[in-house]
Amino acid sequence: MLARFVSSSSYPTLSFLSRSVTLGLARRTTLSALTMSMNLRTHAYAGNPLKSRTPKSTEPFSPASAFESLKSLIPVIPNHPTPSPDFKVLPFNKGRPLVFSSGGDANTTPVWHLGWVSLADSKDLLASTGVDLSENSLVYLGAKVEEDLVYWAVDLTEEDGVDTELGGKKLCFVELRTLMVAADWADQRAMDELAIAGHARALLEWHNVSRFCGACGGQTFPKEAGRRKQCSNETCKKRVYPRVDPVVIMLVIDRENDRALLSRQSRYVPRMWSCLAGFIEPGESLEEAVRRETWEETGIEVGEVVYHSSQPWPVGPSSMPCQLMLGFFAFAKTLEINVDKEELEDAQWHSREDVKKALAFAEYRKAQRTAASKIEQICKGVERSQSLTTDFNVESGELAPMFIPGPFAIAHHLISSWVDQGPPGDAHSKQQASVSLSSL
Repeated sequence: MLARFVSSSSYPTLSFLSRSVTLGLARRTTLSALTMSMNLRTHAYAGNPLKSRTPKSTEPFSPASAFESLKSLIPVIPNHPTPSPDFKVLPFNKGRPLVFSSGGDANTTPVWHLGWVSLADSKDLLASTGVDLSENSLVYLGAKVEEDLVYWAVDLTEEDGVDTELGGKKLCFVELRTLMVAADWADQRAMDELAIAGHARALLEWHNVSRFCGACGGQTFPKEAGRRKQCSNETCKKRVYPRVDPVVIMLVIDRENDRALLSRQSRYVPRMWSCLAGFIEPGESLEEAVRRETWEETGIEVGEVVYHSSQPWPVGPSSMPCQLMLGFFAFAKTLEINVDKEELEDAQWHSREDVKKALAFAEYRKAQRTAASKIEQICKGVERSQSLTTDFNVESGELAPMFIPGPFAIAHHLISSWVDQGPPGDAHSKQQASVSLSSL
């Protein structure tokens, strides 16, 4: 790979214009070490290390201060010495972050990394497509004060020739869902990078769908280093903030018969079952949304509703830059199922033992290795002719009569919590009702 790494940060910067052929992060993950651990610190896309603390406006790493430094620095690149703080940029193309792959052979699984580039390389990359880099091209992601670094994202979707320019550098743009499936869940570095990429994609997609003011139709422009936008119409000046779409996702439980309600949508791969879910409507509480959605989709009445955990989901429809999945246990008051065929293909009660078998589905590991190898091939150019929207489903359904989504989805953790512990008040619960079930 034509890349070298700056060792001053936990996130390597790709200097892809360099002729140096060295690899400072040759970490390899053996298949035996791939535990797919369920003892996760956070859900996928949560736990972003750059979001743990936003610097105050008076600090040099704050969005406002970093933006001013950026404005003064761009015109003098590359003749300016390394600035303080320094900047790293993550390019995106059509919602896909730039990545590279390392390791991987007959006995090891390749490991993907985000393709951070320097500010100078970002400028050169855009210049190669005939576009000048400007401060409004970049969106602030966060900072690591201890490493003297500020992180940014840039959307190159409109720039022709970017894929060609990067293809010779063993770099590629990969769908976020593919990176999600390929992530090694025992590797905190991979989970951190997935969360950063999810946050960046959500912000960039929001910028793409908020180019015009919803009040007057005027063009909007970025403010606060891309963290909000404002209408350019002097008589309007409406402020626009990043959009989050809340969704309730619930495991409906028949406490008396020790069963859980799982459903299928027509778009699911064969034999996959999951939780019910639906968008929250204006003017209703979370609990009301759980009860309404359950009734509308299955005809079942729900009484008690217990919160479990939440998960950002930046890989939904492009019109919704980031959904927030709010997970609940919901206890059924009635048991007769009446499926709304416009919403679901099917819904059925499943015993705890059957669901436990579905959780033991062995294809999770196989899917992770397959997706990781696919990324490696794409970065090498082998798979470049294939559709870049391909979604690597984690299961083929060959080894079990049913299965549930993999550990990247909150549905997996709702279901596994019920199987292993049971929700508060359940006979199988290993914890007291006052204690949260989730460690996520």
